[in-house]
Amino acid sequence: MPDDTITSAQGFSSAEERLQQKMAHLALKQKAQEAQMLAYSSGLPYISLVGMPIPSNALELISEEDARALGVVCFSSEIEEKRVAVLDPYNEDLKAFFENLQKKTHSTISVYVITKESLDSALKLYAQIPHIKEETSGVEISEKDLELYGDEYADIRTLKERLADKNVTDIITILVAVALATRSSDIHIEAEEKDIKARLRIDGILHDVAELSPDLWKQLISRVKLTAGLKINIIDRPQDGRFTIHFKNDKVEVRVSTLPTGYGESVVMRLLRSTAAGLSFEDLGLSPYANALLKSQVDKPNGMVITTGPTGSGKTTTLYAILNYLNTPEIKIITLEDPIEYKLGGINQSQIDTSKSYTFATGLRSILRQDPDIIMVGEIRDLETADTAINAALTGHLVLSTIHTNSAAGAVPRFLAMGVREFLLAPSLNAIIGQRLVRRLCQSCKKSAVPKRETIDRIRKELFAISPKSGVKVDMEHLIFFEAEGCDTCHGLGYKGRIGIYEIMVMSPDIEQLILAKSSSEYQIQDIAVKNGMVTMIQDGLLRALEGITSVDEVFSVAD
Repeated sequence: MPDDTITSAQGFSSAEERLQQKMAHLALKQKAQEAQMLAYSSGLPYISLVGMPIPSNALELISEEDARALGVVCFSSEIEEKRVAVLDPYNEDLKAFFENLQKKTHSTISVYVITKESLDSALKLYAQIPHIKEETSGVEISEKDLELYGDEYADIRTLKERLADKNVTDIITILVAVALATRSSDIHIEAEEKDIKARLRIDGILHDVAELSPDLWKQLISRVKLTAGLKINIIDRPQDGRFTIHFKNDKVEVRVSTLPTGYGESVVMRLLRSTAAGLSFEDLGLSPYANALLKSQVDKPNGMVITTGPTGSGKTTTLYAILNYLNTPEIKIITLEDPIEYKLGGINQSQIDTSKSYTFATGLRSILRQDPDIIMVGEIRDLETADTAINAALTGHLVLSTIHTNSAAGAVPRFLAMGVREFLLAPSLNAIIGQRLVRRLCQSCKKSAVPKRETIDRIRKELFAISPKSGVKVDMEHLIFFEAEGCDTCHGLGYKGRIGIYEIMVMSPDIEQLILAKSSSEYQIQDIAVKNGMVTMIQDGLLRALEGITSVDEVFSVAD
């Protein structure tokens, strides 16, 4: 090819490149002008971060994941002021994000507007930092705030009106504070067509405590997600997260779950108090007879002790109390849980992970190779787990577990329906505990009450049926019961706290024969257990009602 052709081609190529560069420059200039107009309309200053060196301590204030999801980056971090740049100043999720950042850093947040090119330039700098500190998941709620809000807003009857003029950060803080003050187990925030419902589960019962404007929804959900370390931009599938509230002598783990619904996402925050892990055997509220009976069964070196009942009936709490009672330095205890709700000192706790094929069945087999004395399995759900647990009980281990049935007697047919062999089940069982949780009457406002005639007749029938072998005596001529109207102490509910009511079915030769016969029903087993001295849950609840601990209506509504 002649030299002039080469020169001509090179010149053409250079001209084309210069044209492309000029067009790119004009495009960048136009985008910068658009960002400047956006900044002007929002009342914020404009800045370019292209080529700007950003210190690592500023970048670390916002995780790379949040920076990409929200289009935000921190480019300057001084003690009293943090400067952040945003792609879209009208993004509603940013308000809650900045409130959280301000509360975490105790600094003023100054906001600037940038272009996409500036954001991309800043995002590239994350790769140059060897270790980006993870953003601390956890809401910055001080113990002082909780005490202030808990005392001031604890009356849930007036909470709705008092939240009306609060900002999103304060609303979340107040809801958590009130939940802790009222000993709530869960906080529910639900988007509906016309408003947002905030509800607290107090002593097992949900109470509507606030109706908030739907305009607050995006800010509320963003605030909760930021607190729990969830992804803000994911709204079409469930997410799970958590955060911890620290006190001087205690801490509360908050498990957060979000679920897509028709009008937004449903949020549930479960409050797990570490003090529950220290529950003693005596704290369960067992009657003297039931207390002695259960201790005699868990003191055995081998066999199975099973707790039964629906979700939320206190089964895990009962098992933890038993573990605390049995936990001594010379005994090795291993648990298999889903999930681990409370950490117990001196006990090896393992959490299953089905995504990695670590199930109750596979975990239990591994546990047996660890030479334990006592094993706690969170739940027996299938034949494989049941068979392994039964074999462990028959080979010198004490096994504690739960199963979902309505009564103690119902656990036997449930095991047999799984396919457990009856000649192995019968000798492996020590005791089966049926239980429910009933609300305690408020001791400040309780008063004597006279039940309806038909209720009295039923009470008498139940109490007359208590077997003499139980050792329980009832004065049938002086049946006194109580109720409560509600006061400031119980936040107007009439109840404060909960206590367990139990039935403890101990294995006997008669029950073993029914199991081996294969034709036994739940009702036949129940009849034999009662004749042998078992006090049923309803009977135990009525005895608690006679003591003024709970009400008759509460017992029948829970245990009937």
